[in-house]
Amino acid sequence: MQYETITYAVTDGVAVVTMNRPDVMNALNTQMRAEITHAMRQGAEDARCVVLTGTGRAFCSGQDLGDRSNAANLDLERTLRDEYVPMLRAVVDCPVPTISAVNGAAAGAGANLALVADVVIATESAFFSQAFTRIGLIPDAGGTWALPRQMGLAKAMGAALFAEKISARQADRWGMIWEAVADADFEAQWKARAAHLAKGPTAAYQKVKTAMHASFENDLEAQLALEAKLQGECGKTRDFKEGVVSFLEKRPPVFEGR
Repeated sequence: MQYETITYAVTDGVAVVTMNRPDVMNALNTQMRAEITHAMRQGAEDARCVVLTGTGRAFCSGQDLGDRSNAANLDLERTLRDEYVPMLRAVVDCPVPTISAVNGAAAGAGANLALVADVVIATESAFFSQAFTRIGLIPDAGGTWALPRQMGLAKAMGAALFAEKISARQADRWGMIWEAVADADFEAQWKARAAHLAKGPTAAYQKVKTAMHASFENDLEAQLALEAKLQGECGKTRDFKEGVVSFLEKRPPVFEGR
């Protein structure tokens, strides 16, 4: 696929998908959703960590309400089912770690696109907004799934009902995101985090994701059984053997991702 609304680059095992419609604050239209979906899947094949970020002053302002190409026949259920769901699944189901590097405003579906990544790193001046009720809608793009899990039901309800901006620092304190970083340090920080994951035990990371997501549905007995199964699989990897040998030899491990 030839990208027109995003850019895609791979360096040292890190794929960076950059939303590139700064004139509309990286608002999501049909084409951008398709391109993000394709790029996230491609990143899983090309790299050991995939980063999603934006250009300009916004990460993503959500649905492009000014997109006149389909405004006359806008079917929100169809759009969510056929366009948003594949994009979100491409992020959640990515077999390698994903990072949302939130460089600015993340509103509506843009906020929830950010929040479904494995790790969310935001610049200090960024904010998140569940702006849906301002136009008579409910949080979508996975918002009603991610928010209660990340910040608890009480905060999630307030965020959805009041539609107030949540600063990156506040999001950090509430557990919505991994960390908020000073603007001057933001790019260097997310690149360092991505590089760390790209050099890590990729097979173990994939199983971490599987176990964490399953924990919301499993009781303790089922979760312990899943842990044992996945740990047994990890114990058969080259990375586990390298981890043990490097520990005994008192040197940093060199993981291959298998």
